[in-house]
This record gives sequence, C-alpha cells and structure tokens, in this order.
Amino acid sequence: MIKSEILVPLLNANEPEARLVNVHIKDRQAIKKGAPLFTIETTKAATEITSPEAGFIRLFAREGDTLSVGDRLAVITGKIDDPVNDQVGQRASSPAKDGLRITRPAKALAESLGVDLATLKNEGLITVDDIRQLAGREEKLTASFPVSKKLYLLIYGAGGHAKSLMELVLQNDTYTIAGIVDDDIRLKGKLVLGIPVLGTRVLLPSLIARGVLMAANGVGGIIDIALRVGIFQLLKSSGFSFPSQIHPRACVEPSASVGEGVQVFANAYIGAEAVLRERCMINTNAVVSHDCEIGEYTHIAPGALLAGHVHVGERTLVGMGVTTTIGIKIGSGVRIGNGAIVLADVPDKMVIQAGRYWVGKAE
Repeated sequence: MIKSEILVPLLNANEPEARLVNVHIKDRQAIKKGAPLFTIETTKAATEITSPEAGFIRLFAREGDTLSVGDRLAVITGKIDDPVNDQVGQRASSPAKDGLRITRPAKALAESLGVDLATLKNEGLITVDDIRQLAGREEKLTASFPVSKKLYLLIYGAGGHAKSLMELVLQNDTYTIAGIVDDDIRLKGKLVLGIPVLGTRVLLPSLIARGVLMAANGVGGIIDIALRVGIFQLLKSSGFSFPSQIHPRACVEPSASVGEGVQVFANAYIGAEAVLRERCMINTNAVVSHDCEIGEYTHIAPGALLAGHVHVGERTLVGMGVTTTIGIKIGSGVRIGNGAIVLADVPDKMVIQAGRYWVGKAE
C-alpha cells in the first residue's frame, strides 16, 4: 500500500524545473518521519525534502536528474514489498474542485500567482503555459523608456545573474536599458538596480513594436542550461537580436572571435585566436587560453582555468575553479563540478563531481 507520494515542489514561480543534487537514502530503506530524503536546487533556491511519515522508501529519481515541478521523486509504502508503479519521473495531474484537469506544476504556479482557476474552461489538461497566459492576458506595456540617443536594450530576467549583466551594460555605456522582462508577474513595477520590471514575456511583441530590438539574457541557468537556451529561443522568435556584452575590465585579445550574444564578465581573459561561439558565457575571473573553442550556450563559471587548445562542446557547464590540462576536448551537455581537475577528454553528457580528478575514466 502506498502511504505517501513525494513530488518535486515549486521553489520558484519563475522556474518550473529543479535539479536533484543529493539522495540521502537508499531504495527500499526503512525511514522515520522527518528523515532527510533529498536535496533539490533551482538557480534561486535549494531545499531539503524530508519524509512526511514512517515507512519504506521507493525511489523514482537519481542524483543529477533535472526534474519538473510535480515529478515523482519517491513513494512511501507500508511494507517493503508493497507493489508500486515503477515509471520513473511520473508527472501527475490533479482535478480541481470544479472538474478541471490541471497539472501539478500548473496548479502550484496558479496558487503562487493568485490566478483564479474558475476563469478557466474545462477544455482538456491545463498546463503551466495556460496559467502564464491567463496571468498576463490583461498585461499591457505602459512604461515610458528613458530618453536616449543610444540604442535600447532589454534585459530578460531579474535575478542575480541579471544584476551582474546590468552592471556590465551600464559600465560599458553603449546601450540604454529599456527595462526588464521577468516571468514572475509579482515583480511588475518593481525596480532592480534602478531599472523597472516592465512585466512578463507577454510584452515582447509590444517592445519590438516600440523599437526595442536588442536583448540580453539575464537568466544564468546554472542548474539547467536548457532554461537559458529556452529564453534565447523565445527572444529570437520574438524578433530580438543579441549583441555581445564584454565587461570593460575583461581582456579579450584582438585575434579572438566573439559570437552573437556572448557575455564576458569582469577580469575574464580570452586568449589569442580563441573562439567563443554564439551565446556562450565566460564568467568572472575565468581564463580561456589561446586557441580554445567554447561551444554555443556553454557556461565557463567564475575562476575556471582552461589551458591552451581546449575545445568545449555546446550546452556544457564548466564549474567554478575548474582547471584543465592543455589540448583536451570536453563534450556537449557536460557538467563539471566546482574545483575539479580535468586531465583527459570528457565524453558528451558526462557529469564530473566537484573536487574530483578526471583522468579519462570513472573513479
């Protein structure tokens, strides 16, 4: 008999996904009420999930998984051999009191934004996108932009990475920031570093019509790069272009190649004939030495040190303080934890834990 079902909670209304960073128990283990089970993280928050009651745990997810709100992490059974559905990552939906079928992530988002579900029609399964559209249905662009002879630039996102990006843009004094778009409707009208949050993604067509044609992605996507990629795709489909953003205290050698939408932060160094592909990010104090190549959407985190001739694939995260040897190839979709030392090629989608030595095979 299943006593309880443990699902991924909504930690941040702006992020429908979370990463499972730690599993503290083993499958079929006997547990007590309040026992720590999982640690999950988004880009804005981390939380520990504890057991709501005593019983036996059955796991449905693994460390390193990126999961959506409402995905099943585990169930608690009364006996060790009680049968359960073994589908991993099962996402449940729940009927509302009036018979609406709504996914758990959509219901959690609706509650966080104060959306009245009674305004929805019972026409199939209600998703997160339906709730976002309902929340922004009456949203209009009312703000006026600062008078400026410089080109206007939109910032997407209002979190920590966005703040760093805005500081970069302001110090370069090349663009005027027209405002911020963020998917958390509660932020509308608030100021971040003195820049107003105009509203949600619903406003993008209006901004294009008003002559704001360029944007910078302020969503870091540390936990899941797919979140950052999705924002770029949304902005591109809406008609925005992405000028590269290079901090005035970064050093980029004249022979280096910098693609569209690249972000290079303070005190980073980009060496001779290095290639930074479109929309990658080189963060604070990182070193990308001569003849390196960094793939699309890849994030080289603060303090990472890449020796010469290192090639990194697309959508990869090289964590803070990572050090590499010369001439290696790091694949696409790789995650290298903070402080790791990489001495050999890394295959696609490999996860190297923080502080580890990588010599070409799993330890």
